[in-house]
Amino acid sequence: MVQAKRRLTLRDVLTDGRIALMLPLGFSSGLPFLLVFSTLSTWLREAGISLTLIGLMSWVGLAYSFKFLWAPIVDRYDVPVLASLLGRRRGWMLVAQLGVMAGLVGMALTGPLVSLPLTIVSAVMIAFFSATQDVVIDGWRIDAAPTERQGMMAASLQLGYRLALLCAGAGALYIAELASWPSAYLSMGALMGVGLVGTLLAPRIDEVRVRENPPFVQAIIDPLADLFQRKRMMLIPILALIACYRLPDFMAGIMANPLYIDLGFSKADIANISKLYGVWIGIVGAFSGGLALTRIGLWWTLLIGACLAAGSNVMFSWLAAGNATLTGLTLTISIDNFAQGFAGAALIAYMSGLTSPGFAATQYALLSSLYALPGKLIGGASGAVVDAYGYSLLFTGTAALGIPLAILCMIVRRDTLETVRKKEEAEAREASAPMAVGSRA
Repeated sequence: MVQAKRRLTLRDVLTDGRIALMLPLGFSSGLPFLLVFSTLSTWLREAGISLTLIGLMSWVGLAYSFKFLWAPIVDRYDVPVLASLLGRRRGWMLVAQLGVMAGLVGMALTGPLVSLPLTIVSAVMIAFFSATQDVVIDGWRIDAAPTERQGMMAASLQLGYRLALLCAGAGALYIAELASWPSAYLSMGALMGVGLVGTLLAPRIDEVRVRENPPFVQAIIDPLADLFQRKRMMLIPILALIACYRLPDFMAGIMANPLYIDLGFSKADIANISKLYGVWIGIVGAFSGGLALTRIGLWWTLLIGACLAAGSNVMFSWLAAGNATLTGLTLTISIDNFAQGFAGAALIAYMSGLTSPGFAATQYALLSSLYALPGKLIGGASGAVVDAYGYSLLFTGTAALGIPLAILCMIVRRDTLETVRKKEEAEAREASAPMAVGSRA
């Protein structure tokens, strides 16, 4: 019975409209990111802004790390008027996308040469609404599809996101070179229309159990209490697994480019193989992870992803041990990017399955912030490890992290299978019950 269901899911997945909709939504999610980081830094430096201030401008990105603080608003409160027309999720999606567009237009009209303070305000506005958009898109994604399809939903999202990064990175620089910086940012604002179309085409997904709007403090406490009540002490290994799952990638990723430079590869080689070719291999890995979810289930995909992502770091040690050729670089990047894409799809599906209806955006924002934080903190020490012991020890050590990750996967195995079973039962009950407020279209 279960196996038949998985085969049916694999057969239907390529024609699932919800997966297709993640392309424009992923594009809208990825477009603002570089426009407040590296692309903006290029504009600021060209305008003669000091490196100190450019460095301080990177703090606007804290909005992405602390988005969980206002995620309860997205989960529990309606946007006036828009909620009745579009539903809670799509209403917030539209507000966030219009906010990003307004910030991009504001930056184009001001710019550092006209008013640096207004440029900073616009950057903060873009980052805030972009982070809010990420929260609500994740909430819609989790509400829209069951756990076994979340891997493919995430892969489609990543494809749209990567295409947006190309537009906001190389595309914006080309426009700025051929026309001007304001033209580049106005063009990016227009491209946010892709996300608006996706929002309007997305089916209306409303929570089955409608709750009255609670006090804000309760809106923050309830998602945490719900998570603890469902998982109890099992929450400790679950959070440990999430926090450490991508740690090998984060630690190795920081030192990958310095390794390429020290091995004598040119910037063109690195750009062509790592930044262009490698991106598409990562997307292939993400779709492979999504397909694996439909065939072998969540737990096996999670375990394989953990072993692949950590074990692939051995390739960097192999590259440094006398294999610094273009063929060696291509092989290393192929294996590493495929593993990262596979593991990323597995982790997103796992975190999505841990959420509850009505709390999806808040709980997912908390979990996604947790998985990125340790890598950012511990990754800062990776350079010191290389200086003291060399590249080989760093990459071999990060590969060894696959052992405790596999053990954590074993510990949470029963809970993972139980979570999937309960979600399937809930979805079956919901499908057989009369339509209430909305549907999982």
